[in-house]
Amino acid sequence: MKIELFTFCDFAQDNGGKLTIVGTFDTIIAHNFPCTHPQLAVVIRIRFNIWEFTQHSFRIEIQSLHNMVRMDPISGTIDVKDAGNATTVSHLVFSVSNFRVPHEGIINFVLYIDDKEISSIPLYIRKGKKNG
Repeated sequence: MKIELFTFCDFAQDNGGKLTIVGTFDTIIAHNFPCTHPQLAVVIRIRFNIWEFTQHSFRIEIQSLHNMVRMDPISGTIDVKDAGNATTVSHLVFSVSNFRVPHEGIINFVLYIDDKEISSIPLYIRKGKKNG
């Protein structure tokens, strides 16, 4: 399997295998802490080879120093089916509302497939200045 895309964005949708992604980013800038980011989506596109066409478990864990963010893992299964090609893709799209962050730092989103760590991406939380 190969991770073709793993990103944060403002909006994402899987519509019958066609993936729409709007506003990809890796940094949230807040003026004050704690802060709440109203909406973010986590998007993963995974390409599976023909010998991997079966059901797979997945889990996304949020890891940060000092338990900066507490969020239950996102988990489930992916049923990878033969689409008539040597490979096929599966999309994982999750929306997180009111993402609360107590202070600056780095939050890692870690993807596990069949209990094996496959990939991770950082989300940077920075303090910005107000204009004016």
